[in-house]
Amino acid sequence: MTDESILRIAAIYAVLSIVENNARDSSKIGRNPGPVWTQDHIRMNTGKNSLMNRKSSRSPWR
Repeated sequence: MTDESILRIAAIYAVLSIVENNARDSSKIGRNPGPVWTQDHIRMNTGKNSLMNRKSSRSPWR
């Protein structure tokens, strides 16, 4: 191998490692709960209490 091909391979590996470290795993994006605003609106649309009411209510186990 020539020096140019070795440098080219090293550059390709460097770019691939940066891309892999910075890219999000697309299979896990849908499992993230999202921002609080989104969580609150999803809860209210499904008939549950809002997050504000949920966090302010006391637990029955106390």
